[in-house]
Amino acid sequence: MDQPSSAASRPPVLEVWCELQCPDCRSALDDVRALREKYGDALDIQLRHFPLPKHAHALAAAQAYEEAYAQGSGWPYAEAVLARVEELDRRGEAVLVEVARELGLDADEVDTALIDGRHLLVVDSDEAEGKAIGVTGTPTYVIGGERLDGGKSQEGLRERIVAIADRLLSGSGAAAPAPIGDASQVCEVPRRKP
Repeated sequence: MDQPSSAASRPPVLEVWCELQCPDCRSALDDVRALREKYGDALDIQLRHFPLPKHAHALAAAQAYEEAYAQGSGWPYAEAVLARVEELDRRGEAVLVEVARELGLDADEVDTALIDGRHLLVVDSDEAEGKAIGVTGTPTYVIGGERLDGGKSQEGLRERIVAIADRLLSGSGAAAPAPIGDASQVCEVPRRKP
């Protein structure tokens, strides 16, 4: 029987609380790409959903992402949808299905997932957890117990994330106090990498 891996052997987690109809999240893509390139698997970057009521198609986009993730293309799907934020705003859910088709996914299955709501529980769980830890807008980052709000400005956030990640990876951040708690332990839903 395999022993569960210890917390010390797991990479630090960067949660990116995102909404796929959010222009600020689209702007944050460069930072997320740079972090993925810099750290690779040493930093576990996880996309978390926080659909905002002001965006009519955000909830559907989150569910479509989950279906794309289930089909093995979560991150490419998120990037492609964020690249078409204005079109999603104008044309709605048809864009979500088109993006799936363009990426070679089973677009009919994405469409069916939007109808049957099979991924709604995951999205609702993320949103509830986000509210519980103080997420109010997107993008918001949580790393090492610190919440960084990128909805107001992205300026300097990548540098702050790098400093925290480097501290955590060097082991000196293990005993740092967690001002908002360890969000990764609030919810038992398996996390998804973008």
